[in-house]
Amino acid sequence: MFRSLLAATTALTVLAQPAAALPAGPTQDGSQGIRPGQTVQGELRRGDDTLDSGEYNDTWTFPVRAGETYEVALSASAFDPYLLVRGPGGLSEDNDDDPAARGSRDSRLSFTAPADGEVEIGATSYEPGETGAYRLTLEAAGAGQARPDAGETSSVIAVGRTVGGSLAGGDEQLDSGEFIDSWTLRGRRGQQLDIRLTSTAFDPYLMVRGPDDFSSDNDDDAGVDDSRDSRLLVTLPADGEYQISATSYEAGETGAYRLAVLDGAGVSAPRPASEAPSARPARGGEVTLGEAVSGSLAGGDDTLNSGEYVDRYRFSGQRGQRVAVDLTSSAFDAYTMVITPSGEQFDNDDGEDGTNSRQDLVLPEDGDYEVQVTSYRPGETGSYRFSLEAGREPPRQATVPGGPRVFAVMVGVSDYNGTANNLAFTDEDARKLSETLGREGSLNEASVVLTNAEATVEGVRDAFRRVAEAAGPDDMFLFFFSGHGSQEPTPVTGLEPDGKAETLVLVDGEILDTELAGLFDTLDTRLALLVVDSCFSGGFARNVVDRPGVMGVFSSEEDLTSAVAGKFQAGGYLSHFVRAGMSGAADGDGDRLVTAGELATYLRRQFRVEVEDVQATTQDGQRNYQNLVIDRGGVQVDDVIVRLPVTTMASAGQ
Repeated sequence: MFRSLLAATTALTVLAQPAAALPAGPTQDGSQGIRPGQTVQGELRRGDDTLDSGEYNDTWTFPVRAGETYEVALSASAFDPYLLVRGPGGLSEDNDDDPAARGSRDSRLSFTAPADGEVEIGATSYEPGETGAYRLTLEAAGAGQARPDAGETSSVIAVGRTVGGSLAGGDEQLDSGEFIDSWTLRGRRGQQLDIRLTSTAFDPYLMVRGPDDFSSDNDDDAGVDDSRDSRLLVTLPADGEYQISATSYEAGETGAYRLAVLDGAGVSAPRPASEAPSARPARGGEVTLGEAVSGSLAGGDDTLNSGEYVDRYRFSGQRGQRVAVDLTSSAFDAYTMVITPSGEQFDNDDGEDGTNSRQDLVLPEDGDYEVQVTSYRPGETGSYRFSLEAGREPPRQATVPGGPRVFAVMVGVSDYNGTANNLAFTDEDARKLSETLGREGSLNEASVVLTNAEATVEGVRDAFRRVAEAAGPDDMFLFFFSGHGSQEPTPVTGLEPDGKAETLVLVDGEILDTELAGLFDTLDTRLALLVVDSCFSGGFARNVVDRPGVMGVFSSEEDLTSAVAGKFQAGGYLSHFVRAGMSGAADGDGDRLVTAGELATYLRRQFRVEVEDVQATTQDGQRNYQNLVIDRGGVQVDDVIVRLPVTTMASAGQ
């Protein structure tokens, strides 16, 4: 939807103009007056009135008569200018970037007043909160763009009238380059019109716009074979002002024409021509990042299989690139579809305001993308604004710092010194994880690695306390264990419905799941990740993952064993895949962030491929298969586990 235009009370400075002077002060509603041929200077600043969407806004007003045409220009170096025009007869125009100055951020638009009254010009910004000085210019472009016959004194037309005009250089132009003349008709609900546009100088094209988002276009008269003349039979949906526009099929065509508006009551629809008339070229083509374009869905455009008109735009993108695809329209319910190079499709119907469409995407692959600009329902038509912009990280992700922000306690025990059977590679799991995170620049120097004889009960407790004290609210805490896990009898409770408590087996004793939960209670960090690669590890989920900001990943269900991953020279499959995932392999969209959802998805996929047929047993000998357990608790899918440096992406993609 168009932005809401509010009155602004900001004081504005008038630049001296020889043609006329502006009023000395604001009008009664707080806005300022401006006259054609004048330039004013103002400033958006804190304290100004704002639009509903948060942009500061200054309002200028001036009187108009039906059929008069004006051009408004807004320039600024301090912010990205955005123009709004609202007025009588449903006048509503917006512009971000000057369509005639490619690459410019300045704003410019032309409009023809559909009725007598007062027009409001809103000088505002593209982004909320932008401030700074600006220049606003208003110029008169003449009374209407049609050239009436002798005796015609205005661009108002009535039923039963035929008028002559001429498309010529200097006329108002469509965004696609066609000259256009517009006439205003006062219509009634249910009134039937037969509108005809003829010319021997160019290929005529008719457009009608009106209340209730009414829109109808025609290129060639379907009732006459090989005719280039244009004809529309329309039934008006409501009382009000309608704009009938005479333009051409091709950009830049000029010459004389005749426009007739006849009573269409009882007129039958024309028979189909022997050959289907050519359709008006679909708006679309190549767009680049940062570009905004205006277009229109109209009869004759390409259609989807389900009947909606569609314009197609193409752009080139790279994996991991963030883009925002934005489509707004006051004429129809906007809908966008983004097609990736490999054919995957992303759809969006409703944006924040319910009828506009916005997609914030991280591109999944390199190549050429297509954006299909269309409507929610078949047959909807009207103008729109489409933009392709650089995307931004969501607030939850943007605040997550990079660098050595992972504070970790990494424990691996292979040599149990006779207290339990030794394990292969489990001590290496902890060392390799530390080396990988350190090499990628995410491991904080306060982190601790404990292996074999160092991995005592008191040693783990002390390391946990020291690292937890060093970690702050912006950091991520990781506790990693690879080694033996066990179970011991305990009273049946809601936390232990099987009557068994899980433990981490260290060289001189065990740490119960309840004690580990108490240690996690001491954390004051952005997020905490518990990774346990041991038998019966899934039982830790109920005890530890019961508070906000804690996520748990476990190598097996709480009553089943875990196997050594000899094929990867790892103590456990989970250890091997967690290390790869946190160093970049889990970054599925290439945005240099490993999120909770991405890590979970990556681990599940790897377990399906590599661990699906690995057998496991319970303590009493029941047989099953080793299954991964992931509990995100209150951690959201897009919460960041680790922010990767740029260099990591190159290596992870190899």
